[in-house]
Amino acid sequence: MDLPWTKGRFALLLAAAKGRGFRFGVCVLAMLLAVSLQFFTPQIIRVTIDSIIGLEVISKPAALARLIDALGGAAALRERLWVCVLAVAGAAALAQSFGALYRYFGLEISEYLAKRLRDECYRHIQSLPYQWHVSCQTGDIIQRCTSDVDTIRNFFHNHFIELIRITAIITAALAVMFSMDATMTLASLSLIPLIVLFSFIYFKRIAKQFAKADEAEGVMQAVSQENYTGVRVVRAFGRERYETDRFSEKVKVYSDLWIRIGKMLGTFWGLGDILAGFQMTAVITAGIFLCADGTLTPGTFFAFFTYCGMMIWPVRQLGRIIAEFSKTTVSAGRIRDILSAGPEQDPPDALTPEIRGHVAFDRVSFSYGDTEVLRDVSFTLKPGKTLAILGGTGSGKSTLVHLLCRLYDLPEEGGRIIVDGVDIRKIARGHLRRHVGLCLQEPFLFSKTLRENIAATRPAAALDELRSAAGTACVDEAITDFADGYETIVGERGVTLSGGQKQRVAMARMLVSGAPILIFDDSLSAVDTETDAKIRAALRERTRDAAVIIISHRASTLMQADEILVLRDGAVEEIGSHEELMARGGSYRRIFDLQAEMEEE
Repeated sequence: MDLPWTKGRFALLLAAAKGRGFRFGVCVLAMLLAVSLQFFTPQIIRVTIDSIIGLEVISKPAALARLIDALGGAAALRERLWVCVLAVAGAAALAQSFGALYRYFGLEISEYLAKRLRDECYRHIQSLPYQWHVSCQTGDIIQRCTSDVDTIRNFFHNHFIELIRITAIITAALAVMFSMDATMTLASLSLIPLIVLFSFIYFKRIAKQFAKADEAEGVMQAVSQENYTGVRVVRAFGRERYETDRFSEKVKVYSDLWIRIGKMLGTFWGLGDILAGFQMTAVITAGIFLCADGTLTPGTFFAFFTYCGMMIWPVRQLGRIIAEFSKTTVSAGRIRDILSAGPEQDPPDALTPEIRGHVAFDRVSFSYGDTEVLRDVSFTLKPGKTLAILGGTGSGKSTLVHLLCRLYDLPEEGGRIIVDGVDIRKIARGHLRRHVGLCLQEPFLFSKTLRENIAATRPAAALDELRSAAGTACVDEAITDFADGYETIVGERGVTLSGGQKQRVAMARMLVSGAPILIFDDSLSAVDTETDAKIRAALRERTRDAAVIIISHRASTLMQADEILVLRDGAVEEIGSHEELMARGGSYRRIFDLQAEMEEE
């Protein structure tokens, strides 16, 4: 589903509700019938009072006059008043039935609208560039896809249909009331324009507070999400009090905004009640005088009083609907911000070549904004060979592999990255990423079983294949020691596992993919030296045909690579085998000697 976000917020909502046109028509028809019956009921009572119990000649409404004649006339009904009672009860019952029908269809349409919006948001977020995810807060994204969608759903169900109903009520009221008595109608409508104007002005002001409250809720959710996912750090450094105070501060801002909104709403409804009371007083006063001089019959006065009461609440609701509409436009805008973000798109002629693992960086340069991260980086890696990358923090190591995976797109003037003779800009992203296995220093594990986590890159893999990959990563024995083995459910983000276990499970997950290009981004940093050596030995046997890139701060991990690349401030400082770099006596030699000395001590 492609929603037309470029055509505006309302067009977005209409597109999301596409396919429910018939149900919407039934909903509106049922609502109009319910309103008609609600207005017909006071007419039955009016005629009963004036012409059945009283002696007024029945003239209007004509349909009701014909019906009374068909039943034997006013005299016959005077002897059978139970027919009038039954008519009132029947009209009320039908009105309630049609009311239940339009509310049901309104609910069904609103839930359908919310489902499509959630599905579209989730689908679109999956297609957005990595850079977009890095720049957004998770809590805010979640709030847009949940609370903001709920705001739209509630508006459609509780207010949009109600707006149509209010319009029908006002239109019907004006037509019926003017047909009965113009003077009484003007008295009944005397303060209505003032009530409407008051509602418009007041809720226009309060809409800004609703927008601030939405933003504050997003900030609050972002803080709580960070705290929950970083629970280990919070506990390790005793930051519970700090995080509690930090969250309380955001909650206070959010609560203060809603308290202010509550005060504004209380003021509005209080003043609205006063205006509504004056309006009803005007109707009663005018009705008494007109009845006293014989201009108005008691039944007509009762009908006017009923119609005025039926109009007051919907008219006052206009202001609330305007406020909810303001909230909804804010929410729709926030959802549209997500849907308007440009997704990753491959050109129509994107290639899906056979990838064996021949990688070449040709004078690659890259910047984050104005900050240059890589500068003229060049190297070549062939299948079956291992390239090790060594460099200080911020030297561009991770950026280099992110560019290879096209998590960031290399600009045209930034050189070229070639895989098996093809510029990666011309290769379909999904095809490229399926052939590049990436294992990060801080791996992410899903709240599923260990088997499902390892099989994430190839769900159809047999358990023997999963155990083989886990064995290479030296984690099979640890998994089988768990009570449920590979069916053990890990906590959120793998919190129930140690850092080294998480890294090794992530490594097994990458190995299962069978990708011809494997990247280990400092993925053994939490593993002890002995286990590190075992894993490296197993990896050499398993990945003998793959092109392997290893990033690590341990020189002992890198020394057995076929070629070692030393990065400094984003540029290549040295490149060569362990023996060649040791002979040169440069940065690599100094780092290796320093680490060897520290290990001996």
